[in-house]
Amino acid sequence: MGALGRIGSIFRPRPTLSDEDVARGLRMMTREGMASMGFSSITTSGFLAAFALALGANNLQIGVLAAIPFIMQLLQIPTILLVEKVRRRKAIATVTWFAAQLLWFPMALIPVLMGTPSGAAISALLGLMALRGALSAVTNCAWNGWIRDLVPQHILGRFYSRRLALSTIVAVVFGLGAAFFVDYWRGQASSESAVLGYTYVLLFGALFLGMVSPIFMSFMPEPLMQSATSPQPSLLKTLGIPLRDGNFRKLMSFLFFWGFASNLAVPFFAVYMLQRLGLSLTVVIALGVLSQLFNILFLRVWGPLADRFGSKAVLSLCVSLYLLVILGWTFTTMPERYSLTIPLLVILHIFAGVAAAGVTLTVGTIGLKLAPQGQSTPYLAGASLALSLGAGLGPLAGGLFADFFRVRAVALDFTWIDPTQSIRLGIVNMTGFDFLFALAFLIGLVTLTILAALREEGEAGREVVLGELMTQAGETFHTVSSVPGLRFVGRFPFGYLRRVPGMDVALGVTAYQLADMARMATLAAGQGRRATSKAARAVEEALLGLAARTGAMPEHGSEIARQTARGVLHGTKGATVRNAERLIRPAVAGIVRALSRAHVDPQDTFRGLGYGLVQGAAEAGTDLGQTAIQAVDSARDAARAAGVEEEEAAALAAEGALAAAEAVGPEAATEVRRVLCPGTPSPEQ
Repeated sequence: MGALGRIGSIFRPRPTLSDEDVARGLRMMTREGMASMGFSSITTSGFLAAFALALGANNLQIGVLAAIPFIMQLLQIPTILLVEKVRRRKAIATVTWFAAQLLWFPMALIPVLMGTPSGAAISALLGLMALRGALSAVTNCAWNGWIRDLVPQHILGRFYSRRLALSTIVAVVFGLGAAFFVDYWRGQASSESAVLGYTYVLLFGALFLGMVSPIFMSFMPEPLMQSATSPQPSLLKTLGIPLRDGNFRKLMSFLFFWGFASNLAVPFFAVYMLQRLGLSLTVVIALGVLSQLFNILFLRVWGPLADRFGSKAVLSLCVSLYLLVILGWTFTTMPERYSLTIPLLVILHIFAGVAAAGVTLTVGTIGLKLAPQGQSTPYLAGASLALSLGAGLGPLAGGLFADFFRVRAVALDFTWIDPTQSIRLGIVNMTGFDFLFALAFLIGLVTLTILAALREEGEAGREVVLGELMTQAGETFHTVSSVPGLRFVGRFPFGYLRRVPGMDVALGVTAYQLADMARMATLAAGQGRRATSKAARAVEEALLGLAARTGAMPEHGSEIARQTARGVLHGTKGATVRNAERLIRPAVAGIVRALSRAHVDPQDTFRGLGYGLVQGAAEAGTDLGQTAIQAVDSARDAARAAGVEEEEAAALAAEGALAAAEAVGPEAATEVRRVLCPGTPSPEQ
C-alpha cells in the first residue's frame, strides 16, 4: 500500500508550485524532449521511409505511413472529456506515452517475424503505427493543457527554443549514427538479412531513448486544473468553444491548410532522394543532419524574436521561406540528376532547417498565447486537431498524386534548327514528384493570406522582424563561418530577388555573411604586426574571392560595399580610436580596389562604404560622428584607386553616411550632420 501511495503521489496534481518546482519541471521537460526527439530523428524521418521501402511499401503506403500519426490525432476529441473528467493530465499522458513507446519493439522485429519485402510486413507496420498513433493522440491532448499551465508565458519562446536546440543535438548524433550503421550493415550482410540493420537501430533507440522519455515525464510536476465554475459542457459544446472565437478560428484554418500543404510534399523528400536521385541513406540522413544543424543555430534567433515581436510575425517569415524551399525541389532534376543537384540539395536543406526551426517553435507557442487561461484544453485540442487533420490528409493526397503524376510529364523546350545543326534547351521539365512540389507551393501561398488576417496581442510587422533577423543572422553565421564549404551561403544575389515569396527571409539570413567575412578579416589583421597592410590585403582578397565565385559584383555593388564596410567596423570593435582608424582606412582601400577590379560603379562603392561604416557603428555602439569622419577621410584616401576625384568620393561617402544615420534615428542624423555639415542647421531648427 505504501508503494502504491508513493506512486499515486507522483501523479497527484499540486494546488500550487514554487519557483523551484517550476524550474525542476522545466529541466525534466527539457530532458524528456532530448530523449523523445532523439529517437524521433529516425522514426519520423527518411530512416522510417527507407525501412518501409525495405518492407515493400509503395508511394501510397508511404503516404499512409506519414498520415497515420496525424489522422489518429482525431482521438483527441473524446480525450478532451476524459481529461476534463479525470483531471489528472500527467497520469494520462505518462501512461499512454509509455505504452506508445513500447510498440516500437514489435515494429522493429517485423523483419524477424515475417518475410520481407511483403504485403504482410508493410501491413503489420501500418497497423502498429495506427495503434501507436491512437495512444499518442491521448498523450498529446493531456500534455498540451498540462504544459500550458506549467511553462511561464513570458519565457515560452526562449524555453522552447532551448529545449528544441538541445533535443536537436541528440537527434543529429543518433540519426547520423543510425544511418552510418544501416549502410555499413547492408554492405556487409547478405541481401536477405540487410533489412535487419533497421531492426537493430530501432531496438537500440527504443530501449535507450524511447523508454527514457516517459521516465523524465513522470518527474515533471502538474499544476492543479482550475475547477469548473459551471456544469461540464457536452462534447460538441466543448469542441465549439474555440470555433466561436473568430480569431482562434483563423488560427485553426491556417494550421489546417499549412499542415496539408507542407505534408503534401515533405514526407516524400526522402523517397525522392532515395529512388529518383539514387542517393544512399547516409547521404539522405547527412543532409537531414545539415538541416538540423541550422535548425539548432536559428532556434536561438527565432525564440527571442517570437518573445519580442510575437509568434505570428516570425511564423509568417518562416512559412514564406519554407514554401520557397519546397518550390526549389522542382529544380533538383533537369529532368534527371545533374551537376548542380547536390549543391542545390545542400542549400535547400540549410534553408529548410532555418525555416523549420521557426515554424516548429511558433506553431507550438502561438496556440498557447491565444488560448485563454483556464480554457486551454479545448483550445489547444482544436488547434492540434486542425493541424493534424491537414497534416494527415496531405500525405494521403500526396501519395495519390505521386502515383498519378509518375507516368505524366510537362516539358517546355527552346529549339533552334538550321541546315547544319539543331540545338535544344530544356526550360521546364516536370514529372512525377515535381508536380507534387509545385502544387504544395501554390497551396502554401493560400496559407499566408489566412495568417495575415490573424491577430496576436503585441504583434509586430513583418519588416520589423526581418530587420532584426538580419542583425541576429550575422551573429549566428559567425558560428559556422569557419567551416569549410559553408561560405557559399553568402553568394546569393541581392535586391531584385526580394519580391519572390520567402526570398526576403533567405536574403536576411545570408546577406550578413559578407559582413562576417569582412569582420573576421579585419580582426585577424589587427592581431598581428603591420595591421595596416594586412587589413587592406585581407579584405581585398576576401572580396576578390567572392567576385570570382559569383560574378555578380557589378549589379549589387552598393549592397556588397555596405555589408563589407559594416563588417569592417565590427572588426574594430573594442580597439582604441587610433587603432580603429589605422584598420578602417586600409580596409576601405582594399574594398575599393576589389570592387574597382570587379567593375563596380564607383558611386555605388563610396555610397555603400559610407552607409555601411555608420550602420556598423550604430550596431556596435561606437561614436557615429567620429565614424562618419573616418568614412569621408577613408574615401578620399581610396579615391585614386577607383579613378575618381577625392572630393567626389568624399561627397558620396558623406551621402551614404547621412542616409545610414537617418535610418538609425533623428538623434543619429543630427550628430552625423553636425560633423559633416557644420554650417547646416538641423531639421528641428
